[in-house]
Amino acid sequence: MSKKYILLIIIIFVVITALFLIYKSQGLRRTYETEVLKGLKRVKAQENNILTEKDMEHLPEPVQKYLRYVGVVGREKVKSVRVVVEGEMKLDPKKGWAKIKAEQYNFFDSHPTRMFYIKAKMLGIPVLGLHSYTDDEARMLIKAAGLVTVMDSKGPEMRISDTTTLFNDMCFFAPATLIDDRIKWETVDSLTVKAMYESLGTRVSALLYFNEKGELINFVSDDRYYAPMDGSCKKARWSTPIGNYKERNGLRLPTYGEAVWLLDEGDYCYAKFDNIKEIEYNCEELK
Repeated sequence: MSKKYILLIIIIFVVITALFLIYKSQGLRRTYETEVLKGLKRVKAQENNILTEKDMEHLPEPVQKYLRYVGVVGREKVKSVRVVVEGEMKLDPKKGWAKIKAEQYNFFDSHPTRMFYIKAKMLGIPVLGLHSYTDDEARMLIKAAGLVTVMDSKGPEMRISDTTTLFNDMCFFAPATLIDDRIKWETVDSLTVKAMYESLGTRVSALLYFNEKGELINFVSDDRYYAPMDGSCKKARWSTPIGNYKERNGLRLPTYGEAVWLLDEGDYCYAKFDNIKEIEYNCEELK
């Protein structure tokens, strides 16, 4: 075989290998889009009703005040939300911050779904992550270059943790969904309520803290599992302080938030989101 044909075979092999790796590297994205399309199809058939004062009658006064403050009364009830945010994350308390961009779709029908797709760079290597919550499973899967698995967490602990995260999203990104009858409420005081949320057979709870203006300023729960990179897993208190409310699409919404583990050895803030680039309700198509 001549050198020319050997070179041609090598080139073809390299091209095919490169195309295959590119395809494989987009696997998380394909999974994300597949689940989002399922959710869009489900909620598209539902009616678009208006949220009224009557819908809020069963809620504690601090929650009613919050919903009036953000401006959801008189607007469509929320079936889904799409959010694009930028911020920073770190996977270990001793490591530095990595810039991230995340996009997510949440669906609030009888099949609650949360699909959270992350893009970041660590040590110059692109890192992709998919945090998924569906009927089938709750899972956090992170891959370097979309190919090499860095983290793969799933199981009953992840289901409990992600049910808490889904409820957290409802409180911050989609406050209109707090009229959901899957949430049970207890008033603690004039600025604090306890909420118990049940989804897909899993019940979690959280304390919601408000200020005098009616803004929700913190969400604290003991129903998430802290899973450091050493492979261990334990329940720990989780806090997500938020603030800097600004008008977006006719609503007053927080534009800054943190995610903090309140550990025995000290607080560990592992995420900061300071730029909500896009937020859209009752989405009709994949973007």
